[in-house]
Amino acid sequence: MDTLKVRDAQDVEQVVRAALASGQPLEIVGHGSKRGIGQPMATNALLDLSALNAVSSYEPNELIITVQAGAPLDDVTSLLDSKNQQFAFEPMNTSRLLGTPDIGTVGGMIGAGLAGPRRIKAGGARDHLLGAHAVSGFGDSFKAGGKVVKNVTGYDLCKLLAGSWGTLAVMTEVTLKVMPRAESERTLVLHGLDDIRANRAMTAALGSPFDVSGAAHLPGAAVRAGEGPLAELGSPQQALTLLRLEGITASAAHRAASLVTALADFGEAGIIEDATSAAIWNSVRDCVPFAASGAFGDRPVWRIVCPPASGGALGAGLARDAGAEVIYDWGGGLIWAALPPSADAGAAMLRPRVEAVGGHATLLRASEAVRRAVDVFHPQANGLASLSERVRRSFDPNNILNRGRMVRRPAT
Repeated sequence: MDTLKVRDAQDVEQVVRAALASGQPLEIVGHGSKRGIGQPMATNALLDLSALNAVSSYEPNELIITVQAGAPLDDVTSLLDSKNQQFAFEPMNTSRLLGTPDIGTVGGMIGAGLAGPRRIKAGGARDHLLGAHAVSGFGDSFKAGGKVVKNVTGYDLCKLLAGSWGTLAVMTEVTLKVMPRAESERTLVLHGLDDIRANRAMTAALGSPFDVSGAAHLPGAAVRAGEGPLAELGSPQQALTLLRLEGITASAAHRAASLVTALADFGEAGIIEDATSAAIWNSVRDCVPFAASGAFGDRPVWRIVCPPASGGALGAGLARDAGAEVIYDWGGGLIWAALPPSADAGAAMLRPRVEAVGGHATLLRASEAVRRAVDVFHPQANGLASLSERVRRSFDPNNILNRGRMVRRPAT
């Protein structure tokens, strides 16, 4: 495979134009940490953005950062930490789940659009993306959005890039909104609830006036497979229901105590504080119980998004009927499901159930053979698929960029 390492946006333009002229599709990577997600692509050319790794500007007082797409996410996060700031949407680190090196980039973070537990309060990656510089499939550079939160300069095209997996344009630089890190956090822990009752507890907490910023449930098997702080929270035979509150210390402590009282019908809740609480939520965010090196590392893993009210019943059904192990996040609106290995990763059984409740499912971890055999991303209804294809063609009419990553092509 030819690796084309670029130094700037002009290099990207030249590479894309050369690919257009030769009809050769490009696979776009930063450091390649998420190459195992999506349909396998047939290409002999790799567009490497890892040299585009600079922080163009950072204005802590304005809560704005502009970075090149190949900037290592760990380095950018460390810079934000030094100013007590963060990406509020808690971008997922997929390295533990996929068993890959921890070398993700900012461009990959936006392209994947995988938000963590705080999404229920702060929104997703696209909600924090203010602007982007990119190169389209025409080989032309363009700019979308800007560097202010209230930006009304035409269509908000940059939002389309979040979650597009590199199929619309090659991002070269992005501007993101950042937020102050909370002074303190508290996590309530309820033990031994089944999936349905836990779903009700999370719904009650999220509907309370106590400003919950995380609501997750881990059945007993997921707790047993956890590491570090998750494994230390109590009996590994018992399920854990976790509820997070953040803010200044006095406020977080007061709201946590009040929520304990409000949820008394669901059992006695313990309270975890600050650093331990943060470590627990990092494990939930990164789906550590299903880590590639762990007890369920040989299983395909699905990421299911559904109405929160349906999450408990859906997950319990998958566990009962298909032998799935599940983890609930977003108050039941996000389900991680590790199914027993099979030729289709359980797609024929799982997808009709997800569709029945109005959800969608993405196969986030599976072997290349399985990903060739099934649709990794949830098949869209005809009208929506047609609209998505028209949008894609408006950016990349010749299908040069990450061809076939999001839509399975018929076997030839």
